[in-house]
Formats: sequence, structure tokens, C-alpha cells
Amino acid sequence: MTERPKTVTSARVLRTERPTPHVVRLVLGGEELAGLPVGEFTDHYIKILFPVAGVDYPHPLDLAAIRRDLPREHWPRLRAYTVRAWDASAGEMTVDVVHHGEKGLAGPWAAGLRPGDEVLFTGPGGAYAPSPEADWHLLVGDESALPAIAAALARLPVDAPAHVFVEVEGPADEQPLPSPGAVRLTWLHRGARPVGEALVAAVSGLDFPPGTVHAFVHGEAGFVRQLRRLLRVDRGVSREWLSISGYWRLGLDDEGWRASKPDWKRQVEADEHPTPRP
Repeated sequence: MTERPKTVTSARVLRTERPTPHVVRLVLGGEELAGLPVGEFTDHYIKILFPVAGVDYPHPLDLAAIRRDLPREHWPRLRAYTVRAWDASAGEMTVDVVHHGEKGLAGPWAAGLRPGDEVLFTGPGGAYAPSPEADWHLLVGDESALPAIAAALARLPVDAPAHVFVEVEGPADEQPLPSPGAVRLTWLHRGARPVGEALVAAVSGLDFPPGTVHAFVHGEAGFVRQLRRLLRVDRGVSREWLSISGYWRLGLDDEGWRASKPDWKRQVEADEHPTPRP
């Protein structure tokens, strides 16, 4: 995964939209967006900064200086979001933020933004785009992965076969996902079931087409781990044809997830090489 150095970019909110009840869509602009390295990947992401109230930060904001000179509790909090769309000619970046009422940090913040408000972020990073060399594509994710899935579908080669499974809370959370590919899209409605349960069942039951698959599986860390084992061990998908990552983990905030992610990575690596029974 490649990531741009920790330079802080200042953007302004041009407008906000509500494509579904649980998504706030931010359209950002501003002079500092010109020349950003966006476009190579379909999972480009930025890390939005949330300064701590009452803390006097240097201007322009310098993360390296902040981390050197200020105590950790004064460091801005960061939240990663995929770039849903990038219009280079208009200089507009679209970012979708999941919103569940007053829960969490970013959702309520995004819901309260108005045109002209400043948004600070680092990035972009990114690593995946659907390969034209694949025989078919598999894209799987929950709401957090939906922007990247949408961007990937828009980039598919013409008539490229793709099986797509997206889990959302209910029918009102579905979005149009246009693509030039030959897409078989399945919306899975979570309801009261655990996050990712329907995705694991759907991919486990999929009759894999012949040929090389390029797979993208992102979202809640629990189901991502299960599907990584299924794809790597049971289906034999090689690493170079698999983009898979936990964006978040049930029961943890973003800071808690980042702190536990190294252990999670060790666990998923161990899944591929289980210890033989004596």
C-alpha cells in the first residue's frame, strides 16, 4: 500500500448530499486539491483530521511538529475515508461518511458540515485497482467498503465479469453502482444479524467461475479474516490477486482498532498456516 507523506491538505466543503439515510456525501474543493496524486487506484483514501478542542496548533498545521511537541492527548484524531470520486477538471473530491445518528466521531461531524467549512486531511494513499488481466472479479464489503467498490466498478474493463456482494443495514441503504463490466450485484440486508455474517455465507456459497480472480474484500475485521482464510486456503487465491483489509473492528473505536491491528494481522497470517494436530 502506498501513502503520500503526512502533508496536511486544507479543503473546503462545496456541498453535502444524503444519497442514503446512513451516508453523508461530502464534495470538497479548494486550491490545495490541485495536483493531488489521485486517480491511479480505486481504493484511494484520505485521513481526515479532527483537532482537539481548545488546543493551540501551529499554522500551517504540521503533524510532525505536533507529535514532537505536544502530549499525545492533544494530537488530532484521524479517520480514514475512501475517495468515492475525483473530478480532476472541476477539482472536486467526493468522500462518503457513514452516519448513524449521534454515534461516533465522524458521522455527527459530517452531518453538521456546511458549504465553506474547512476539512483537513492527509493523503491520499491507495494500492488497488481492478486488473484488466483477471478473468473475473470478486468485490465484497460492508458500508465502509462501498465507496471503494463503487469506484472499482466504474473502472472495470468493458464486459469484464464481476461478482459483487455488498452488505448494508436495509433496502434504503442501497445505491446505484454503474459499471461498464458484466456485473452480478447482490445486496445483502443485515437486519439484526452480526456484521458480515451474510457476506461470509454468500461468498462461501459462490460457485467460482474458471480462471484467475482478482478479489477485493474490505470492511469489518471479523468477517474479513474469515473470508481471507476462505480465499487463500480453501480457494487457493494467491496474494498478488487479493486485496483484503479490515477497515474497522466491531466493539472498537478507530484508535483501538489501529492499536490491535498488528495482532489481527498475525492472526490472519497464522490462519494460512495452521499448526498440525499431534
